[in-house]
Amino acid sequence: MSGEPFADAIVVAAGSSTRMGGIDKLDHEVAGRPLLAHAIEAIAAAPEVRRIVVVTAPDRVNRVRAATWLPAAVVSVVGGGGRRQESVAAGFAELERLDSQADDGSAAAGDLARPTGPSDPVILVHDGARPLVEPELVGRIARAAAEHGAAIPVLPLAETLKRLDGDVVAATIERDALATAQTPQGLRRSIFRAALERYPADGPEAWTDEAALLEACRIAVHAIPGDPSNLKVTLPGDLTRVDAVIAARGGRGATFRSASPEPATAASPAIAGVRVGIGRDSHPFGPGSPLALGGIAIEGAPRLSGHSDGDVALHAIADGILGAAGLGDLGRVFPATSATPEGIASAELLREVARRAAGAGLAVSNLDITVVGARPRLADLLDAMRDRIADLLQIEPSAVSVKASTGNLAGMEGAGRGISAQAVVILASSR
Repeated sequence: MSGEPFADAIVVAAGSSTRMGGIDKLDHEVAGRPLLAHAIEAIAAAPEVRRIVVVTAPDRVNRVRAATWLPAAVVSVVGGGGRRQESVAAGFAELERLDSQADDGSAAAGDLARPTGPSDPVILVHDGARPLVEPELVGRIARAAAEHGAAIPVLPLAETLKRLDGDVVAATIERDALATAQTPQGLRRSIFRAALERYPADGPEAWTDEAALLEACRIAVHAIPGDPSNLKVTLPGDLTRVDAVIAARGGRGATFRSASPEPATAASPAIAGVRVGIGRDSHPFGPGSPLALGGIAIEGAPRLSGHSDGDVALHAIADGILGAAGLGDLGRVFPATSATPEGIASAELLREVARRAAGAGLAVSNLDITVVGARPRLADLLDAMRDRIADLLQIEPSAVSVKASTGNLAGMEGAGRGISAQAVVILASSR
């Protein structure tokens, strides 16, 4: 679909950042502007988008309305509700109000009139906590929703899934048919209106996203490949990753590629010879010791469960390298089968990943990794991890940053049941 813009967008930014340890993620400044500004700017940059309604917490409506960074495509800022679905419905109601006002001629001079476009436009819903979304992905979702009625971006699962019975593994879940959902999610206005009439946003049912609402209505939702870099800021460590990616993109949350109907790959686009990859891994503690973490052995600490030695830090770095280089992901390159020796040292995996990237003419320029876990205490070990990682990748220690967080009592990590790691990797041409 081409020509005039044909999609309206709702950017939802009414959350309370409860898992951020007291940090307001939407106000977090990145390259001189709040995180929310980057998310809105990327949606506005998609040529398919004609109008944007921003939904935020009632107490910040006036502040956002007065923001100098709002793009011209933002036509209204309204207050949200206690649940995400209520905030989305508030944004949808505002779009309906604007069009009804234009239709009956009651809009005052200077007010927004209904723009030209289809009578049943696509509505895109995007999380304001996803500042790295690419306009290209926004366009692909808009076109897919226009064609199929509803569409979402998804990513395949890279990690092996386990069903637990208490603290005992009960079964392994087949992951081939599973995926994680991203935003923006798109659907035709008439479909959205009918779904909200059947299941009002203030009703007892709870929907984590628009696809879940449509599933309840037995409405098919088309899935297209998402973008690994389109992360949602949920934990404090995510802000570090966003800072690094936007710095590598020259201060922009999106790279502003031209729209293309081709599916996205796992690789970040080259920006002045630079590629950015994001990797994440997590494992619960298992039997035995020592703990392998950041390429070193920590005696007296429990080992992480996994097919390899469970080193989540090296896994996250390796996955970031693979993603930036467009070489797949760690789970596909080294599956948890007989093809990968059980108990293999993650240092070997990382060396092999670096070798493959070098074969593609790419080398690690910088990397930043955050290890999240309540135990063991890592402050005195970070320099040793940095030096070991630099040695494995054959780069200067000054190009490696290793940080640690306790997890702020949140999730598996904060409860001391396991460790996760998040890495941002910058690759540069080695040729």
